[in-house]
Amino acid sequence: MCKHLVLVTSIALALAFTACQAVGPAAGSSSAADDIKIADFENRSYGDWEVEGDAFGERPAEGTLPGQMEVTGYLGELLVNSYRGGDDATGKLTSSAFTLDRRYISFLIGGGGFEGETCINLLIDGKVVRTATGPNTRAGGSEALGWHAWDVSDLAGKDARIEIVDSRAGGWGHINVDHIYQSNTKVEMKVEVREPAERKFTFTKKYLNLPLKNSSPERVLSLEIDGIKVREFVMKLAAGEPDFWVYLEVSEFAGKEGILRTDRIMSGQMKGFEAVHQADTFPGEESLYTERLRPQFHFNSKRGWNNDPNGMVYYDGEYHLFYQHNPFGWPWGNMTWGHAVSTDLVHWTELGDAIHPDRLGTIFSGSAVIDRDNTTGFQTGDEKPLVCIYTSAGGTNPWSEGQPFTQSLAYSNDRGRTFTVYEGNPVQGHINGGNRDPKVIWHEPTDQWVIVLYLDDQRMGFFTSKDLISWELQHEIKPFHECPELFELPVDGDENNKRWVLYGASGDYYVGKFDGKKYTPGTEEPIRYHYGNCFYASQTFTNIPEEDGRRIQIAWGQIDLPGMPFNQMMDFPVELTLHSTEEGIRMFAYPVKEIEKIHGKKHSWKDEVLETGENLLSGIQGELFDINVEFAVGDAAECGFVIRGLPVTYDVEKQLLSCKGENAPLKPVDGKIRLRILVDRVSIEIFGNDGRVYMPMGAILADENKTLEVFTKGGDVKLTSLDVHELRSIWRK
Repeated sequence: MCKHLVLVTSIALALAFTACQAVGPAAGSSSAADDIKIADFENRSYGDWEVEGDAFGERPAEGTLPGQMEVTGYLGELLVNSYRGGDDATGKLTSSAFTLDRRYISFLIGGGGFEGETCINLLIDGKVVRTATGPNTRAGGSEALGWHAWDVSDLAGKDARIEIVDSRAGGWGHINVDHIYQSNTKVEMKVEVREPAERKFTFTKKYLNLPLKNSSPERVLSLEIDGIKVREFVMKLAAGEPDFWVYLEVSEFAGKEGILRTDRIMSGQMKGFEAVHQADTFPGEESLYTERLRPQFHFNSKRGWNNDPNGMVYYDGEYHLFYQHNPFGWPWGNMTWGHAVSTDLVHWTELGDAIHPDRLGTIFSGSAVIDRDNTTGFQTGDEKPLVCIYTSAGGTNPWSEGQPFTQSLAYSNDRGRTFTVYEGNPVQGHINGGNRDPKVIWHEPTDQWVIVLYLDDQRMGFFTSKDLISWELQHEIKPFHECPELFELPVDGDENNKRWVLYGASGDYYVGKFDGKKYTPGTEEPIRYHYGNCFYASQTFTNIPEEDGRRIQIAWGQIDLPGMPFNQMMDFPVELTLHSTEEGIRMFAYPVKEIEKIHGKKHSWKDEVLETGENLLSGIQGELFDINVEFAVGDAAECGFVIRGLPVTYDVEKQLLSCKGENAPLKPVDGKIRLRILVDRVSIEIFGNDGRVYMPMGAILADENKTLEVFTKGGDVKLTSLDVHELRSIWRK
């Protein structure tokens, strides 16, 4: 009887969140005390379950996994969750044999709703006799688990197994399962779902503010103007007190009447929908840029998620940084092009979102160019068109259901302040799979645009175009995964000796030749670029003036920022150069010189012998630093720094630079190594020997520890030079 009470209570608690109600055993039915547990997954291993693939890991998950929406509705502390590493992981769990001797098998299930791909199956003699999937097949779903039951009375006495399958990659390509048991009582659910709701606004303010709660189910919201849908997005509309507020910018609709609609309202969320309001500010704006985990000299967005930098282009004194943005949530989703500008690569002004999801899909990565010769015909005034070339990711939002991935254009004739989506989109139809991320350059020798496009399955396609509207495939190469980049650099600064660099999202690169149609790598294998843990999907600025001549890169800094109304950041801008080394031509990365604009107080030492146990930096405390040192390593075993509690160590014998589990080879030059280290609240970026080694590290540094230490072990080292600059925040005037 006690077991029965615990079970029913647990079920009721689990279903309360998703507004579901468990109906208990009917009068006269067998007691749940006779239930037979198949698995509750509360052990720190899968026990006698057979594990295949990498989706399920080595043991049950502790709830929500990194990058996943919050998982709710499971019982206890652990569950089966195949989101390990994201939706692309696959695998299978298979139970040992058991005998069917109850009428029902019940279980909690959530995740993807793809038959045969994200499912739980009952096997008899190896054949599937019962199956069930999660509820989700498109954006707008929820990670809440719900109850399901199979009637197996016709199979009584047979031996059976259960398999949990994840064979799907891509959106909702995972499965969540918990608490599988046999019973003579069927668990039923009564789901409370209210009708869609709407609100009307006459827009007179800048923002439409929306309350967000990370634990709420997702809703699909849309905005109509004059009967036409202009925005659609998915968000976790708050039920009760919000975690933070997000906003939809509506100033472009000033004076017009709009209707905000939601697909449906679950229990409690109507209060959040009714709290949506117009204003010229958003709740929390008063504390903007002072939040505990806000990077202080790395760009990230005011609200929501950001990932890949996009459309990086220089025009008439401004660096334009577009980026993948979810304006309406902490995790990835609602991909939109955010937009910020800078005159110095250090201080950034966020202009708001530039390109929004539409009928063709959400807005995935791409690039931007200045169309100086008006090859597109988009120019209408004195300003040259700023043209954005991006992927319309069909099927990634409800609005674009059934659409494939295609390529599209948007353009601005007012220095990127407003954008017009090209009415002839898409300009490049679907080729295959997830073809995406067009990178465009102007190739002067052949007087045409060159577009590098990821074609899926590690392939890059090289296209040419006279107008960015008609594309012709010229060449394919199979080197990298997504986010291609292509540019030319001189070797050792020699303008008469240039090479073309081609790389993908990881940053690994080729140095080779390009004739405007075909790329020829100079090595059989790509060359490793960075040794950190927070670098992905970088891009470089186009159209930088010839007199400057630098190739400047910004990457996505993959750092989760828990508890904040924003998430992720950009790595600090670096200048890329090619140099001859004993291993061949290699690409170096080094912080742009403009960081000097935020240099504060300087601490400096010259020709100082550092002894074991000595710390020259004991009197320095702070959060933000630019450290530049040259060690003559001598006979020391180790030397390096401890930065706010985090060691950065150089092993002299192994010639190995290490930080937070990452390692990079670094050979002394004339018995010396040089390190440059940029320290922010949530990252440390390390540059070895003037950029030969690049190690960007995500690390949320301890609030209570603001100390610095320079150390040596196993022998003295000579500090030829040591400069420590305290840095100022880029957000404070």
